[in-house]
Amino acid sequence: MRPAAVLTGITGMAVVVGLLMTGEARLRGSTAGEQTAAVEETAAAAPDVAPEGTEPAATISDERAEMIARSAEPAAPPPLAATDGTAPNPATVAQQTAQADSPTASPAGKKATELPRPLVENAGRLSFGERRLQLAGIVPTPADRICGPAGRQWPCGMMAKTALRQLLRNRSLTCDLDTVEWKGTAIASCRLGTQDLGTWLAENGWAEAEAGSPLASVAEKAKQAQKGIYGRDPRRK
Repeated sequence: MRPAAVLTGITGMAVVVGLLMTGEARLRGSTAGEQTAAVEETAAAAPDVAPEGTEPAATISDERAEMIARSAEPAAPPPLAATDGTAPNPATVAQQTAQADSPTASPAGKKATELPRPLVENAGRLSFGERRLQLAGIVPTPADRICGPAGRQWPCGMMAKTALRQLLRNRSLTCDLDTVEWKGTAIASCRLGTQDLGTWLAENGWAEAEAGSPLASVAEKAKQAQKGIYGRDPRRK
């Protein structure tokens, strides 16, 4: 074999090997680039994917937020329960509260009794049909009593009776009685709403206070101020 032919063959083989190595390198570079791009795409998409086992945060409307806030507020105290297990009547609850807070509670041993349509006999004495009641703590002013100096006398008893009648106007009273049924004349404290009638008569000078009565100081103030029976004829003012 000629040396030139051998050399030519070796050179050709070297060229072929070089071409094969170049193609392999290019193939490896392309595969690595694709893997790198895939990794970058996965990393970029990762923040949008929630971790396994957790739920994405849900949006909430203003109305829903307000409802949740209200549900977290302290609950109102429950109403007073009735003894028979039924729901209490609001009017009954209000009445019980008013009675508990009322400064005109009935004395011990007395029963607060409602008496309708009182008839005024004089300033201090009432009648309910055949039964009569005298207001406690005062001396009733007779309807025929005359007051004032000579020449300026006036029917103070009738005026006192009229003043009490105008106050009551045939409205029901609440009186503290030992018993609902009584005979003759009972002595008791009576109220029109929260106004004690004996106190009202003493304050306005339409009745004198009994000896030792807690209304004595009130009646004395009315006397000093010349109110009611202690003053002048109100018709001449």
